[in-house]
Amino acid sequence: MQTVSDYFGSMVFDDRVMRATLSADVYRSLKRTIDRGSQLDISVANAVANAMKDWAVAHGATHYTHWFQPLTGITAEKHDGFITPAPDGRVIMEFSGKELIKGEPDASSFPSGGLRATFEARGYTAWDPTSYAFIKGKTLCIPTAFCSYGGEALDKKTPLLRSMEALNRQAMRILKLFGNTNVKCVRTSVGPEQEYFLIEKEMYDKRKDLIYTGRTLFGAKAPKGQELDDHYFGVIKPRVEEYMADLNEELWKLGILAKTEHNEVAPAQHELAPIYTTTNIATDHNQLTMEIMQKVASRHGLVCLLHEKPFAGVNGSGKHNNWSMATDKGVNLLTPGETPYENAQFLLFLCAVLKAVDDYQDLLRIAVATAGNDHRLGANEAPPAVLSVFLGDELTAVLEAIENDKPYSGRKKTQLKLGVDVLPLFQKDTTDRNRTSPFAFTGNKFEFRMLGSSNSIACANIMLNAAVAESLKQYADRLEGTEDFNTALHLMIKKTIKDHKRIIFNGNGYDEAWIKEAERRGLSNYRTTPDCMPHLLDKKNVDMLTSQGVYSETELKSRCDIMLDNYCKAVLIEAETMVDMAEKQLLPAVEKYVSKICETAISKKNFMPDISCDYEHGLVKTLSYLTDRGQALTGELKEAVVHVRDFCDIISEAEYIRDSVLPKMSALRAVVDEAETKTAAEYWPVPAYGELLFGVR
Repeated sequence: MQTVSDYFGSMVFDDRVMRATLSADVYRSLKRTIDRGSQLDISVANAVANAMKDWAVAHGATHYTHWFQPLTGITAEKHDGFITPAPDGRVIMEFSGKELIKGEPDASSFPSGGLRATFEARGYTAWDPTSYAFIKGKTLCIPTAFCSYGGEALDKKTPLLRSMEALNRQAMRILKLFGNTNVKCVRTSVGPEQEYFLIEKEMYDKRKDLIYTGRTLFGAKAPKGQELDDHYFGVIKPRVEEYMADLNEELWKLGILAKTEHNEVAPAQHELAPIYTTTNIATDHNQLTMEIMQKVASRHGLVCLLHEKPFAGVNGSGKHNNWSMATDKGVNLLTPGETPYENAQFLLFLCAVLKAVDDYQDLLRIAVATAGNDHRLGANEAPPAVLSVFLGDELTAVLEAIENDKPYSGRKKTQLKLGVDVLPLFQKDTTDRNRTSPFAFTGNKFEFRMLGSSNSIACANIMLNAAVAESLKQYADRLEGTEDFNTALHLMIKKTIKDHKRIIFNGNGYDEAWIKEAERRGLSNYRTTPDCMPHLLDKKNVDMLTSQGVYSETELKSRCDIMLDNYCKAVLIEAETMVDMAEKQLLPAVEKYVSKICETAISKKNFMPDISCDYEHGLVKTLSYLTDRGQALTGELKEAVVHVRDFCDIISEAEYIRDSVLPKMSALRAVVDEAETKTAAEYWPVPAYGELLFGVR
């Protein structure tokens, strides 16, 4: 019987395969490119391409593709066959270094925010050798960056790689000051926890809202939701367990370190979490994970929903981005050690993160801004739209002692006594965890919890890497050349704590009192995408991102336009779907039920003239009012959608959609949902919440 270790990574052209298929010289040259970023010679590229092709063909591949991540939020691929005509009329399988290194997909049909005109079609994909090629189906997928003819980044990978290089440059300067001369690089690592819903495909196919938008635009609350907390960590249903087993096998073949699986809080909600890996690779893996989740679900007669809020009234889905920094020697720079008060290097890197989150809290909010995530942030299962950092009691006390020049004696770990002799004794941590914090320190990493479940993790990590790189740059600029390094270091850490302690909050992030306190502290609270997105172009943000080499100013302008345009399009698709469902399905269904009630009342009167028919009269009156009101609100929503065309700039359009279209959508939903509660189930034309949330058995 095959074990996981036998087939793990079997579909990946990884280091093991490269060692076995490449000559020693070619392997060493490629490793220098991967580890140090050195230039790749075309002869080496040819040798790698030939080995890749032979390996892929041996595993059943017939095509190759440059697999990239355009600004659509999903991946893109164009497949080309390995076949080349042979003189005898047959074909041979070929793949050159030139084909490996560069591709030329159409760049005019992807979002570009004005960087590309429709008639300017040329774009380039460039091989990213730091992320292993893999086989998906019968296609060799080569991870690539995507840029325009003018060299502007049209994807999410390129700025991510730039941000990783920026952080590496500045972190290396800091480590050199501490005497760490044997370190060659610093990499950021990420482990993204992925939440999702599973529902029956048969029910999904009957709901236009799920098909077109990924979430339910109508739906009355089911009698039971998540009130009993009985789904969280509950026994996994056999059918879901089969899906998870199949999913794990597919992910493990691709070298994706899927490790943890469990039921989440809401009915039909689940989570998958991987082991941490380098940020660039983790980003590629997460995009693959979302794609494979949906493909595997289809094989099981299920649909995997990745929308941030597919169901009202129960928890939405997020993606917790666990982020840390480590040297090539395996030293985690965010590990406090046994005596964090005396660990100056750790304290400096910790302060760099605090400063980064405080200085660029708007950029971190922007990085998770989508129409879907706006529904989730601030609800009871997700952090508020206000950025704050949870450090826990011990680290907070350490920083307070440094700020006030007081000694810190430390918190002693105690044994947790459970009162049962047979149970093992273990050390209690010196601080608790906080699940309401948007940015929480969890032992040796930070957990950024504001990401939505469908988000690419690239955006959040680009901003986080860049902001921390900027903090480290400012520290290095001040500390390099100082005569008394230790004194200068102490004063700088102390100043950082004093200047940025407002961002530290260890309390309940769900408490309304915290939102008021955050406002008093001067923290930003951008509740929606139109609120925050224009701040991407604030001078301080443009200056930082361009000086770190992460984006050009034109690339930033394009992304602001693209994200706002995506927001507008997503909401307008939802609005038009609501109109379509209300006019063609839901209101006619209520009218049909009303007609049946009237027929029943007439029959009863004919049979029993003295009967009052109060039930029928009352129900007909209520439902008639709701259908009339629903029709009127549908008309108002249609008019609002038409009025969107009157706006000439994307910011005004997004603000109008936020202020006028969304409220009309909410009003229409409220009326139709009330009508659903009073309409006989056999007349309601779409699966109800109870069926959707509890349908998978």
